[in-house]
Amino acid sequence: MNTTDLPDLTGIELLVLDVDGVMTDGRIMLTGAGDEIKAFNVRDGAGMKYWKRAGGKLAVITGRGCQAVLNRTAELDVDFVRMNAKDKLPVLQGILAELNLTAKQAAVVGDDLTDIPMARVCGFSAAAADGADELKAVASYTTALPGGAGCVREVIELILKAAGKWPEILKRYFPDNEEAPQ
Repeated sequence: MNTTDLPDLTGIELLVLDVDGVMTDGRIMLTGAGDEIKAFNVRDGAGMKYWKRAGGKLAVITGRGCQAVLNRTAELDVDFVRMNAKDKLPVLQGILAELNLTAKQAAVVGDDLTDIPMARVCGFSAAAADGADELKAVASYTTALPGGAGCVREVIELILKAAGKWPEILKRYFPDNEEAPQ
């Protein structure tokens, strides 16, 4: 999809992320003791911090759960963490009700069939490049980058730029007399 075909992104206040296949590459590694190990992309994490700095709320809704997810989401100040969610839409609806937001004020990034119900109701939805074709068919956008390799950051930059919030993020990194590249 061409970025000129995107819906209006200025009203997006909540970003909802899946974990496996979005924040990670989808592989599940287990230690001999049965502990789960996940590899998270640092640029995705930086993007999540930019999202928060721009005033956005973050939610993670995942069908699995482990301590690694709790540790990473705490480190990134994620507002809502919902694990072991086999039916994600009611979980999303609960978060929206708590925030007094509509689904049109939410964006979701997913990779598989369980993310389709959320993608169908949110104001903006993105499918990871290596996600399921069925999700890509209903998503507003398909990322250029795969899960665990920067797709979250890609979506965050897309939304913040479309909403005119990216220049404020860049101000921190460029001196007052130097203009940030566009």
